[in-house]
Amino acid sequence: MQVAFYAPMKSPNHSVPSGDRLMARLLIRALELGGHEVDVVSEFRTYASTPEAAAALEPAISAELERLRLTWPRRELWFCYHPYYKSPDPFGPAISAEFAIPYVTAEASYAAKRDRTGWAASQKRVGEAIVQAAVNISFTERDQAGLAAAFPQARLAELKPFIDTALFEKVSPASDPHRLMTVAMMRAGDKMDSYAMLARALRLIEDRPWTLAVIGDGPMRQEVQALFADFPGRIEWLGERNAVEIAQLLGRGGLYVWPGCGEAYGLAYLEAQAAGLPVVAQETAGVPAVVEAGVTGLLTPDGNVAAYAEAIAGLLCDRQRRDAMGQAARRFVLGERSLAMAAKVLNGILRDNAGIGVT
Repeated sequence: MQVAFYAPMKSPNHSVPSGDRLMARLLIRALELGGHEVDVVSEFRTYASTPEAAAALEPAISAELERLRLTWPRRELWFCYHPYYKSPDPFGPAISAEFAIPYVTAEASYAAKRDRTGWAASQKRVGEAIVQAAVNISFTERDQAGLAAAFPQARLAELKPFIDTALFEKVSPASDPHRLMTVAMMRAGDKMDSYAMLARALRLIEDRPWTLAVIGDGPMRQEVQALFADFPGRIEWLGERNAVEIAQLLGRGGLYVWPGCGEAYGLAYLEAQAAGLPVVAQETAGVPAVVEAGVTGLLTPDGNVAAYAEAIAGLLCDRQRRDAMGQAARRFVLGERSLAMAAKVLNGILRDNAGIGVT
């Protein structure tokens, strides 16, 4: 099958790394592993920070849609990743209808409350796409329930978040039991909130033996480092690293700590578990979709810094439990959340919902 792939928020070819870019690339690889030919058919980014900015994009959107119509190569399916109110897909539904091909979304989201904040036009576009889609693929039960409540007539399916486990299969975990690890970009919003919560939690267990290695960089690096300034000698700033380096570094850690404020699900949690690290995170947003609470890690109540600190301290002083969770985490991701497993599930979803014969 020839697939037209489009990611309105951030192209898989975008220069800045992020979880969205990574998942877009993983979906393309899962489709290709299923025997399909995939083309990124547009680099147009519809992301807008305000309703006014969204309205200003309309002339360029019209021009890009006309370009796609005039140059459209034969494709059998339009696959849109992550349409939502700030990044709708203005092209796929129109092209799919005009050329009579199935339209599919992955990680679509809809929030009716946004209609009251100036986003009604973008929301309408997202809602119409969800209803038109042959199937809307969600990565979490939370997201799927949200779509079902907003659009009972929409066709829905679930694909659990996944990663390419190849690098981690080569890792031989040799953990330092007191070495905490985190991997995250340094930017405003939810990421900064998580860094701030982590710093507050570590302050509560300052008397315990731990060090923290931080992999990541970004525009708020100085602000993040300032949060941890009162832990001299205990924080290792590793900066931005490539995938091979991240896998190796995680394999030398003992525990993965990241609160996950507002986290859609967090592929970094899966990477840490694949390297044999148990996770300590909050039971919030989409995090329960990637961590098996009590088995591969601990999930604490949303916003409870004391509970979060206690969970870290508990695993720091209980090596037997920590090691058992780390082993379970590695089995969980390598066995259930691999790229190969996702390709099979994705093929089944397309076969059953989009009417496409796939290998």
